[in-house]
Amino acid sequence: LYLPRNQLQGRRFSLQGGQILRVSTALSCLLGLPLRVRRIRAGRSQPGLRPQHLSGLEMIRDLCEGKLQGGEIGSTEITFTPGKIKGGTHVADTKTAGSVCLLMQVAMPCVLFAASPSELHLKGGTNAEMAPQIDYTVMVFKPIVEKFNFTFNCDIRKRGYYPQGGGEVIVQMSPVKELSPINLTERGTVTKIYGRAFVAGALPIKLAKDMSSAAVRCIRKEIRDLYINIQPVREPDDQAVGTGSGIIIVAETSTGCLLAGSSLGKRGKNSDKVGIEAAEILLRNLKHGGAVDDSLQDQLIIFMALAKGVSRVKSGPITLHTQTAIHFAEQLTKAKFTVTKSEEEDPSKDAYIIECQGMGMINSNL
Repeated sequence: LYLPRNQLQGRRFSLQGGQILRVSTALSCLLGLPLRVRRIRAGRSQPGLRPQHLSGLEMIRDLCEGKLQGGEIGSTEITFTPGKIKGGTHVADTKTAGSVCLLMQVAMPCVLFAASPSELHLKGGTNAEMAPQIDYTVMVFKPIVEKFNFTFNCDIRKRGYYPQGGGEVIVQMSPVKELSPINLTERGTVTKIYGRAFVAGALPIKLAKDMSSAAVRCIRKEIRDLYINIQPVREPDDQAVGTGSGIIIVAETSTGCLLAGSSLGKRGKNSDKVGIEAAEILLRNLKHGGAVDDSLQDQLIIFMALAKGVSRVKSGPITLHTQTAIHFAEQLTKAKFTVTKSEEEDPSKDAYIIECQGMGMINSNL
């Protein structure tokens, strides 16, 4: 399968390069379709594959005993020929602060349709910019994605931060026969707000306390009647590599929805500002009335496409990552997506329904 540039609606996709690779290689592997991707990250200051993209591609290649051409750093074109997906232990090491969560995104759909259980050793950044934090993956992504009727175990061995990475996460999962569709359309009312503000390495716990209290103050302005429990923590030295800080705040609703806001500290950034940033993202996610937050949207698309039956998800405004994921999922599978504006009683809400008739992927190994 060759994805020509012209049908990608011009520049819209050029900055989604890493994500295009993740979605298309995962689907290529699952469907047994040879894939060629050209002009990879063509618009970026450092074009072509970065270490985290390459380690993801190499892991998928090894998962299915496939062939990868153009697999080197800086390469702007790859050809991937998949084989049969096998279970077992697989290692992916970005050797940088490249995100382990993005490695997990590309591998997880594939190992669900393997012949036997898998154990993925993912090394890199656990709490990195431009990617979900591992805390988000465990606290929000995991319980929601498991509604597709599979489970996985995620053991955070070591945390790693920008710039050196060095984190390690072990993911264990068993294959399934097929995925069930999901229905996440009732947001419900917020019943709990909780989270963690963390520091690691050379940073004092006071920074975590400052992030936490600034976040609580910010949320209090909008939500007065709820106890907000954001634990300040210092990561144990033997469980963290390097120095880092950040915060994640999760809102749980009466219907079991989980929506979050998160932020990372960096040198010269005031810790109050980090806490407020996360709180504002959470409040924005609660405001649009969707049942999933803006970070989860695009991560669900590939599973909706593979599931058997109709999935429906109510979200806020559709992100560029979600549009990209839908486009490639439709190109590569027989899944059909529709996005419609949700008819709300409340005019201040800006919610959409993402509906998908899944392709009903069957695991022929089981």
